[in-house]
Amino acid sequence: MRNEVERMNRNRNIYGAEDLSHRAVSVYMYLRDRANKDGTCYPAIKTIAKDLKLSVSTVKRAIADLVEHGDLQTEQRWRENGGRSTILYQIPAVRDAEKI
Repeated sequence: MRNEVERMNRNRNIYGAEDLSHRAVSVYMYLRDRANKDGTCYPAIKTIAKDLKLSVSTVKRAIADLVEHGDLQTEQRWRENGGRSTILYQIPAVRDAEKI
């Protein structure tokens, strides 16, 4: 029951954040829905854009807004040959809720 209350409070914080755009809230909820219990996921930006029916540049702006707001952390992942791989998204609120 406590985890459910924590989840609802996190949602209220996201929905009530006046400085976050609707695109940022949509991308946050998309990533949170796909995150594991540690709050991590790594969908491609093109996949997020396609699933949410947004442009790639809109998704990139939303991710930047979430990072700036402190609701999302990103980490570029790399292949063994030095090429770029997917971006790892970390949602601190999900990770922190698991510690409760």
